[in-house]
Amino acid sequence: MTGKNAVRRDRSYPAARVQRRRGSLGRDARGRQRDLVANPRWLLSAVACSTLISISHGQAHAQSASWPAKPIRLVVPYPAGGPTDIVARLISPSMSEGLGRQIVIENRGGAGTLIGTELVAKAPPDGHTLLLVTSTISINPSTYKNLPYNTMRDLAPVTLVSSMPHTVIAHPSLPATTLPALVRLAKSRPGQLLYPSSGIGSANHLDVVLLARRLGIEVTHIPYKGSSQWQADLMTGNVHFALASPLGSLPLARNGKVRLLATTGAERLPMMPDIPTVAESLAPGYTADNWFGMFAPAGTPPEIVERVHREVVKTLAIAAIHSKFVDSGTQPAGMSPEAFTKFFRSEVEKWAQAVKLADIKIE
Repeated sequence: MTGKNAVRRDRSYPAARVQRRRGSLGRDARGRQRDLVANPRWLLSAVACSTLISISHGQAHAQSASWPAKPIRLVVPYPAGGPTDIVARLISPSMSEGLGRQIVIENRGGAGTLIGTELVAKAPPDGHTLLLVTSTISINPSTYKNLPYNTMRDLAPVTLVSSMPHTVIAHPSLPATTLPALVRLAKSRPGQLLYPSSGIGSANHLDVVLLARRLGIEVTHIPYKGSSQWQADLMTGNVHFALASPLGSLPLARNGKVRLLATTGAERLPMMPDIPTVAESLAPGYTADNWFGMFAPAGTPPEIVERVHREVVKTLAIAAIHSKFVDSGTQPAGMSPEAFTKFFRSEVEKWAQAVKLADIKIE
């Protein structure tokens, strides 16, 4: 079509119709103005919404400015004496000093971390209740049908505190001084070797399930409320082997209470260079890590979340504390809330796929 035809088409459009359309638009706008005056409820609703938003922002700002107004509860969803409890007690004194308020550690073990996690998920989002938990929190959405909280909706990730591989440990009386020897023993006694965990669906439960399937062995799971309980039974020989945090296993191994067989990291740990990895012993490419993360109730003001994160980072940078983490086979992290949120979501997705592939179900 030529430009001339296009102009002719434009001219053919009735000018009166354009004027009528403009007129109707003007009348519509004036009509809406008259409606607002005639029906003030619309205007009042708009003003009320604006006022509520302003009040909400003001309250959040005031809450952040006065925080912390009282001691802070740091909930550990395991009994006292386990690795998570050790980490909490390692970082809390310095954080208390930096925040100007005492951090009170509250151990709420049981149900694979569900009891303590639910407590925090349903706590007021005022920054006075925090959660320190392991990677089990990223597994539970895939293994439990009905959680008493929504993991992604009811919790706000604050920071990744640290991460570490597991160690494979066994009772000294077990006739297996290496991981290959343990596998041979398990194959000769199907279902007879007992391994503990810190609860059904915990990291050291599912990592054994996945490893056992890869190695073709059948072993029997015995769940506990936390590592401090099952470590006592492992030392007495009531259970035979376990996956354990270096924080808990290294002191026991140095005292001859347990035997170290392997680690599950990509590389050997510097403080135990003679202990091979699972990957180099039996399963090339195999790794399994655990981590400690801090969470707050969803809705906690971002300024408070960031302040807690900064205090964790400052604490992990203290030379004495940093060395205690490293010397125990644990890598300090201090990940930002934004980075930890992305990491946590990826962990939930990773475990969902692993649980589905392994067909793991918890009643």
